[in-house]
Amino acid sequence: MIGPVVVDVAGPRLTAAERARLAHPLVGMVILFKRNYESPAQLAALCDEIHSLRAPPLLIAVDHEGGRVQRFRAAPFTAIPAMDALGRLWDRDVLHACRVAVSAGYVMGAELRAHGVDLTFAPVLDLAWSRSSVIGDRAFHHDARVVAMLANHLCHGLSLAGMANCGKHFPGHGWAHADSHVAVPVDERALPALLDADVAPYRWLGASLASVMPAHVIYPEVDSAPAGFSRRWLREILREDLGFTGAVFSDDLSMEGAKVAGDMVARAQAALDAGCDFVLVCNDPEGAERVLNAVRWKRDAAFDERAARLTPRGLALDIGALQGTALFRAARSDLESLNR
Repeated sequence: MIGPVVVDVAGPRLTAAERARLAHPLVGMVILFKRNYESPAQLAALCDEIHSLRAPPLLIAVDHEGGRVQRFRAAPFTAIPAMDALGRLWDRDVLHACRVAVSAGYVMGAELRAHGVDLTFAPVLDLAWSRSSVIGDRAFHHDARVVAMLANHLCHGLSLAGMANCGKHFPGHGWAHADSHVAVPVDERALPALLDADVAPYRWLGASLASVMPAHVIYPEVDSAPAGFSRRWLREILREDLGFTGAVFSDDLSMEGAKVAGDMVARAQAALDAGCDFVLVCNDPEGAERVLNAVRWKRDAAFDERAARLTPRGLALDIGALQGTALFRAARSDLESLNR
């Protein structure tokens, strides 16, 4: 069975040390980056090898949202527009924007699955407050209702490709100015304001969300800890108040915004204790080893049920066969018209 730790690998091929690390029972998933892609054949071979190491296989994930956060860009991958393009289309033509959002999700998911990737950490549900440079055009819209509608259609497209989804960054990273990759952002708004705006898409989407990733943002009016280390946010508000039943991923624990929780082992333990099902340890192989050797975690039926929802469904076509289908050609045409 897969475990709760998500790790990365250094390059386009596995090393002996990485194969050994991925065999650890606490590893559950591998996250890929731009550095892991050389060619379609190489990516497929890398994913095949990762899948072959364990039974059931480890899951393979990537940040592949579109716009500036699209790890695999070279052909045959389609250029997915930034999500604010869908928001601007909504302002002109609501129904056409919904259609293109489905197409974006389908192309995104189908192309990734054609190469062996199981999950993309998308969609972004942050609101476009025009305050956060790290979010910027990654957000669909400033209106929470529009965000929820477009995200729901994008998730439907992912589902057509047999792929689950991950809404991020709960409860919202769009208001805080700082970038949690390099600082500790603070959002000083009160809980009612957050619930009425930034949190609303999570409430409305409900069962449509297979997983959620909390922000490394501190909301001092709610809790002194960043959301990803906060039982108040994850167990009380997300699980109990909003009724969320999917998996919860920490954001990357090597980010600056996570360092308030201590060293890498302390961060991983704090995230798991707060209510995360999975913890991401990226760009720090030594830290990953320490986490795997020291973190305390007990499997339960709820974890297995949530993890099962992330497993891809149905047969994935190889890229050549996929590109020959009418569904894929129509969906990619939608995206190309939006890019133009």
